[in-house]
Amino acid sequence: KARREAEDMERLLAEKMAQQADMARLWEEFDPGLLGAGRVEIMARKVAGVSVPVPGEIDFEQYPFSLYNRPAWFAAGIGLVKELAAIAARKKISYRKMEILDHARRRATQKVNLYEKVQIPGYEDAIRKIKRFLEDEENLAKSAQKIVKKRQQDKKQTL
Repeated sequence: KARREAEDMERLLAEKMAQQADMARLWEEFDPGLLGAGRVEIMARKVAGVSVPVPGEIDFEQYPFSLYNRPAWFAAGIGLVKELAAIAARKKISYRKMEILDHARRRATQKVNLYEKVQIPGYEDAIRKIKRFLEDEENLAKSAQKIVKKRQQDKKQTL
């Protein structure tokens, strides 16, 4: 699910960029100083016992500019840049979430393999040895009882 989410963000960003490709000349006029990076709120959520980042609110600092000295499309351009930057931030967070979950999956798989292939067979072997020991002890006890019983019978017959 995390991989699909990251791929969806990647695709959405590519689509938005492709929509603006024919306006590339206009973007050369755009002043990148009009919009500053604000804050990106990243919350944490537990998924399968692993804390993963979840994008929250994304704020931008918009610096004042005169609409009289700038082209009319600048106001809409700022909105578009905000949207593209928000999608890019969400994409980055989604990829980080995917990496964290993938790492957790690998660790869980390693633990399962360790238990299934190393520890459980070792314990089964130890249990088998203990069973054999207990069976031997039981057989020795029975044999000792038989010997004692035979001696007692032999004593009774000799008396």
